[in-house]
Amino acid sequence: MKGPATWSELETEMKHWVYVAAIGASLASPVAAQELSEERIKELALEAILENPQIVMDAVAILREREAEAQVASAAETLANQRDLLERDENAPVLGNPDGDVTVIEFFDYNCPYCRRAKPTIEGLIAADPNVRVVFREFPILGDDSVLAARAALAARAQGMYEEFHWALMALSGRINEAQIMQTADDLGLDVAQLEADMQSDAVTMHIETSLSLAQSLGISGTPSFVVGETILPGLVDQARLEELVAQERSDG
Repeated sequence: MKGPATWSELETEMKHWVYVAAIGASLASPVAAQELSEERIKELALEAILENPQIVMDAVAILREREAEAQVASAAETLANQRDLLERDENAPVLGNPDGDVTVIEFFDYNCPYCRRAKPTIEGLIAADPNVRVVFREFPILGDDSVLAARAALAARAQGMYEEFHWALMALSGRINEAQIMQTADDLGLDVAQLEADMQSDAVTMHIETSLSLAQSLGISGTPSFVVGETILPGLVDQARLEELVAQERSDG
């Protein structure tokens, strides 16, 4: 399936419209359209665009519409064909009930203030529903410090400390850096030397790469973002809304 349109495709679309404009402008000319030189086509196109600037806006609008349609199709295909990867990836941390009947997936970044505000929402959801699973997808898009935090949290799984480390990092204020990340690990009693080694593991790298790939195919570009069943929720969501979607997914079976 063709992916979302890119700005290189916009250029192609624009050239198409320019050519159409040039051919249209040439109809009144005794010179056959197929005999026009590229330079003359550009001249005629410029004349047509100057006379009707809406040509450019129409080309942009068409591309954006195609991009939106392609993104919706891409997201639907991912939800249909990559459900196991989204919900049952063994390389993704799971909180709540690992055997729960409904899965909530969160894409997040430790330096995202809205992700931090979502912390009590996720904690509340887990506390209120003993049969929900929450899959965490580390999605570090806010710089190198975010990547370090994601790698450190994922590496903590090898020491059985992901959950504690995750909540501790989410509880920090301001932009976190490497010193704070490692200090937090040390405060929790993690073996920091082992953590630093595990941060470079293939499993850690694969998790982040998979998160980026899934996010792109789902049209997720910001944090936090949630997936429940067929629903993709960008941005901060309150607990009541998540509980509503979980109940709906449960009733749908």
